[in-house]
Amino acid sequence: MRTCVIFNPAARGNKARHFRRQLNATGAQCALKATAAPGDARRLAAEAVGEGFDLIIAAGGDGTVNEVLNGIGDAPDGFARARLGVLPLGTVNVFARELKIPLRIEPAWDVLQRGREMRIDLPQVEFLADGTRRKQYFAQLAGAGMDARAIELVDWEHKKKIGPLAYLIAGLKALREQKSKIIVRAGGREFAGELVLIGNGHLYGGPLGIFPAADLLDGLLEICVFPRVSWRIFLRCLPDFIARQRLPESVVQRVRAAAFELDGEPAAAFELDGEWAGHLPATFSVEPEKLRVIVP
Repeated sequence: MRTCVIFNPAARGNKARHFRRQLNATGAQCALKATAAPGDARRLAAEAVGEGFDLIIAAGGDGTVNEVLNGIGDAPDGFARARLGVLPLGTVNVFARELKIPLRIEPAWDVLQRGREMRIDLPQVEFLADGTRRKQYFAQLAGAGMDARAIELVDWEHKKKIGPLAYLIAGLKALREQKSKIIVRAGGREFAGELVLIGNGHLYGGPLGIFPAADLLDGLLEICVFPRVSWRIFLRCLPDFIARQRLPESVVQRVRAAAFELDGEPAAAFELDGEWAGHLPATFSVEPEKLRVIVP
């Protein structure tokens, strides 16, 4: 099994420093490709597929995973030719948690070396950017409205110091702003809300089980629509978040679909795997069992 690891050498944090200390040993077992700028991981992953690597490992957080995933998709027949591995070095690591990849480096690396393959559903979104039709994949989750706005507001220096709390602080800032109205059209039905979350797996924001019915193998995405988002609703959700890491169902509407459309008034932003992606309108769909991943 030919393995390529894509890693950001400028990554900070204890796990990244620990991984850098292991690079010599790791380099003896696989090829290493270092990123130098945003977007490099996507380009390097496409190169790795073309060079014949069977396993391409994203060493980083969910943003790195998303770039590597899209790089595999950029290569001709990329998903048939290469598998995706995840070495969780990021702040939240939602997709690694979903796959039950250990969050410590040594056991995670052992999982990747054993190489048990699992096929899971592969979501994608099509949208316009600068007048050009684009397609982008995501592994775990997406969101539109306040969710994407919060990601825009994250202070990245703050994130390096306090980790996931930086997202909470940014979310509280976004709560104070005027919200877009987001329209969901799925299966002949229409829903409206100020926040829409989309799950391939059931986790969001780390351990939070926002999408209880989501399944990586069912060919569907779970759509969670919040008709209103306010301080009152946030405080109403807080006890369930703390006690059960779940949403109170009274504040959301849910629908499951293999394909659907999102629109926003005014044009709302959306995110994929925790990274800002673009603006609505957008069309979401899922390809059943298209993505090959390595799991315990």
